[in-house]
Amino acid sequence: MKPVAIFRHSPIEGPGYFAIFLEQHGIPWQLIAIDAGEAVPASPEAFSGLCFMGGPMSVNDDLPWIEQACDLIRMAAARNIPVIGHCLGGQLMSKAMGGEITRNPVKEIGWGEVFGEADATARHWLGDFAGGSGTVFHWHGETFSIPPGASRLCSNAYCANQMFARGPHLGMQCHVEMTPEMITSWSAHWADETTGLAKQPSIQTPEQMIGEAASRVAAMRKLSDQLYAVWITGLAR
Repeated sequence: MKPVAIFRHSPIEGPGYFAIFLEQHGIPWQLIAIDAGEAVPASPEAFSGLCFMGGPMSVNDDLPWIEQACDLIRMAAARNIPVIGHCLGGQLMSKAMGGEITRNPVKEIGWGEVFGEADATARHWLGDFAGGSGTVFHWHGETFSIPPGASRLCSNAYCANQMFARGPHLGMQCHVEMTPEMITSWSAHWADETTGLAKQPSIQTPEQMIGEAASRVAAMRKLSDQLYAVWITGLAR
């Protein structure tokens, strides 16, 4: 089968567990390192699906590859090629599909819960998590609106739109792809992200994030396995 294209926008925000999941299911993947100067493909036809990872930039920044990525997402959606986005990736999807990206009321950094909707779309994507909660990781200061034709899957007290689905496409504001190594790496940038911010419950310290990783990662895997398992059913085999 054709590979899944995984777009990396920052050296420390790689595919993490998402790539591990694909490999466990015999699905090939190809990294496209935007951060290293690789170009956004002109067409999605060479891929069975598209995955967009996170990054420190804003979707509203004047970067040439952002509109190119949005064009690619729109082409994939028109061809029913599944797209999945993590954090910045979810924001790219929302923008491409007609949504807006704005500042979130607070920054969310660290471990937390998201709460699932209970409608039919949520039950399809979330399985047993529909109407309940799941463990995720957060690292964002902006958020997306739910684009036209999409359904909200998850929310929490700090961010109303944590996850949406439209057909075979899944956009997430939160992170479900984290590994312990990624959490340690990201924690080194914590001071840059929190300079000038007052202490607030939506932001954990590096010690908290790393200290909770052992127990939290195992809980998060249950949700990521559920979401990724549904997403790969849309891939052309």
